[in-house]
Amino acid sequence: MQKKALIITYYWPPAGGPGVQRWLKFVKYLPNYGIHPVVYIPENPSYPMIDESLMEEIPENVTILKQPIKEPYKLAEFLSKKSSQTISSGVIPKKNKQSLIQQLMLYVRGNYFIPDARKAWVNPSVTYLSEYIQKENIKTVITTGPPHSVHLIGLQLKSNLEIKWIADFRDPWTTIGYHKKLKLSENAAQKHEQLEQQVLATADHIIVTSENTKKEFETKSRQPIAVITNGYDYQPLIKVQKDLKFSLAHIGSLLSERNPKVLWKVIGELIEENEDFKQDFVLRLIGVVSEDVLNEIHSSIPEKNIEIVGYVNHKEALKYQRHAQLLLLIEIDSEDTKAIIPGKLFEYMIAETPIISVGPQDSDVERIIKSTNTGRYFYYDAEDDLREHLMFRYNDFKNSAVASFPIGLQQYSRKALTKKLAELI
Repeated sequence: MQKKALIITYYWPPAGGPGVQRWLKFVKYLPNYGIHPVVYIPENPSYPMIDESLMEEIPENVTILKQPIKEPYKLAEFLSKKSSQTISSGVIPKKNKQSLIQQLMLYVRGNYFIPDARKAWVNPSVTYLSEYIQKENIKTVITTGPPHSVHLIGLQLKSNLEIKWIADFRDPWTTIGYHKKLKLSENAAQKHEQLEQQVLATADHIIVTSENTKKEFETKSRQPIAVITNGYDYQPLIKVQKDLKFSLAHIGSLLSERNPKVLWKVIGELIEENEDFKQDFVLRLIGVVSEDVLNEIHSSIPEKNIEIVGYVNHKEALKYQRHAQLLLLIEIDSEDTKAIIPGKLFEYMIAETPIISVGPQDSDVERIIKSTNTGRYFYYDAEDDLREHLMFRYNDFKNSAVASFPIGLQQYSRKALTKKLAELI
């Protein structure tokens, strides 16, 4: 007889984005290890991105529970649908470019919806799940955030019932970059820290996605902490002809501060200096891109060398990964982002396409790229190195020799990662 585990998550298909796929894949493989997943989700969520193709990946044998949620972002859309969707998706404009409505939304979001705008789901969920857990004799509850209000459901359930509670942090809480943009009052900031401390001190086990987050949380909690990264799923290779252009493709959101001006500058100079490079090169952006980043790109790179695709579903994203000559991965140059490992990194690594990554020093992404031999990692001041590497790859392109030679990827397969999770459960 399989052991049941209750998984509480806000993001679930048809929501799009990497936050969905982590637990969608865990749920897929948990039955292989004798665990039956019961997934609790909102009945009427307000997702900033929709990917209907992910609905096809929900396993038939999973039990899904739904309860209504009150969504402030739906109310905010009456003021400004664009601003509401932008903020809820995490693309926050720079302070000097925020509209009055955006500033108001950020202030209200940070000071009145603590820890986040889904807080109204906590108490009704605790009431519903307390009865269900006892009725079904469930011994293990897993919460995954953000939104971190989901962890408050676990916190209350743990205090009310005899359960094992595992708290999964896909991102940090008070140290994540956008947290500082919420215009927090002193009292609000203290409340966030108190709630974070309660969760970290009460959960029986904490899961994080990076070594840097583990180091941070070890200063805040004595509870056991395990690193289980995101990963890649086995699937038939998508047969896609490589781009005839020398394409550098970025898949996913480009937030305002994911903006390596040095890279755009180097590309612009190579286009100006080298006529062949100018004719061959294209920067392809697949996903949501902030206006700040677009303006900076356009100031350095000619329009005809830029292709803006916009948001696509996951299947299409995989095709773009294999179609490109090079894949671009960017993180904000900040101490706070060293622990951030974008979910797409692991799909990049199996796309048979070299990665060019730009980010902060001593990041988890830098360590993984180097250890797997899947590309090159650069800091924000590496102008000469970026120029040299782009020309090196361009010469490979002219000789039809662009290739990736990865090593040690098995540890990042979803099945191997789920085994680690099952051992905790």
